Amino acid sequence: MTLGPLEYIVIGFEGTHFDGSVAHEIGKVVENGTIRIVDAVVIAKNPAGDLAVVEIDAKDDPRFDTLAPLLNDRLGLFTPEDLATIAVSMPSDTAALVILFEHHWAISIKEALQAANGTLIGRAVIPPEVLEEVGAELEEHAAKVAVPA
Repeated sequence: MTLGPLEYIVIGFEGTHFDGSVAHEIGKVVENGTIRIVDAVVIAKNPAGDLAVVEIDAKDDPRFDTLAPLLNDRLGLFTPEDLATIAVSMPSDTAALVILFEHHWAISIKEALQAANGTLIGRAVIPPEVLEEVGAELEEHAAKVAVPA
């Protein structure tokens, strides 16, 4: 079985309540085959800094109804050490949905590279702050070149 590149994201929510409302949008990219969820965990850090970690593996748990349909391929790869490392960077009084996902779209590319004896030499994720800066610059440029109607 070829496994595509893995990445995780940590989506934080004020307070220690995760309501699952982002699951619909995550579901879109799972359903269209762009990603596959490999693991999903909710971490809650109360105002005192105490942690609660809930593996989202109980598909019949009503708290995770919105995520349950997305977990068919869950492998449970997060270790307690992984989650402790993630939790350290979370502010107190925060809940976070932590999703480990496979870039499912990349599997055929990976297989083609292997068949051609090619290798991936580099890969990086552009930080959100840089994307915001670039987006602002593009908007500014578009405003300058926009032709009045």
